[in-house]
This record gives sequence, C-alpha cells and structure tokens, in this order.
Amino acid sequence: MLKQIVEPTIINLKQAEEIFADLSPAIYSSTSAAPYYSSIGGHLRHILDIFKCIVSGLDSRIIDLTNRKRGTIVEKNPVEGQKYLRRIISDLENISDLDPSIAITIKDDLGMGMVEIPTTLGGGLNQAHSHAIHHFACIGYILHIHGAILPNKIFGYNPTTPKNQSV
Repeated sequence: MLKQIVEPTIINLKQAEEIFADLSPAIYSSTSAAPYYSSIGGHLRHILDIFKCIVSGLDSRIIDLTNRKRGTIVEKNPVEGQKYLRRIISDLENISDLDPSIAITIKDDLGMGMVEIPTTLGGGLNQAHSHAIHHFACIGYILHIHGAILPNKIFGYNPTTPKNQSV
C-alpha cells in the first residue's frame, strides 16, 4: 500500500507546522539570505506544489511538475502556507490506500525542454518526499541566518543520515 510512503511523508511535512507557529511573517517571506535570495515561504510553497502536482495528475496519470504556481500568497503569508500544508496533507491521506505500483508519467523541464519520465506513483511520491527534506535543509539555513531556531534536531535531515551527524 501507498501508506508506507504517505505516512512518513506526512510526518515529515508536519514539521513545517512548527515553523508556522513560531515564525514572523517578515522572516517567513524574507528574501534577504544570499546567495539565492529565496524565502522560507517560497521553499514551502515549492515543496507543497510538487505534491499538489502529483495529486492533481492522478486521474490522468500524467504528473506535470512544471504546473506550479510561483509568487502566490502562500509565499508571503504563513497563515496561507499553513492552510496549504493542511490541504496537501489531507490530499495525501486520501490517496494512502492506492497501489504504489500505479504507472504514471512525470513531465518536467530538466533544462533542455520538456521530458516525460515513466515511473510509478510510489516512485514519484518517494522522490517528492526526498525533495521536501532537501528543501527543509535549505529552510534550515535561512532560519539560521535570521537567528531562528530549527523546529527540531532532525529537521532537514534524510532518515538515512547517520545519527551521530544529525544531533
């Protein structure tokens, strides 16, 4: 069942709730951190958009990862970010009983035009989960630059990271 992928993904995504609870809108939306000048809100919106693309493409079995909405209110307003997070978690809970071997096609622009990659729903969600962890690490750097504290000691670490390196 897809539940084996969805449950740890939801646990990981719920770490973002702690960011919403303690972070000012100014830090959440700040693009002052070099060298990429991206915001915490921008990273969270990006993470959630990837999951939204997967859920939205399930009926057609075509997941278009270029169909993301940049520059939305989610990037500026942590309350809107929290609402979006909760919608994505609900969407993931609703698909947790699906078969992970469902064939899908992921469409993306890898830098030289659109490509179509055949894979499975489980494979696509697994990649989205790893991608989210990577962006949580980026958020960790931005939090540090602003003098904010990470939500917990595992935030932004892949579960396969040796424990003596993560704490």
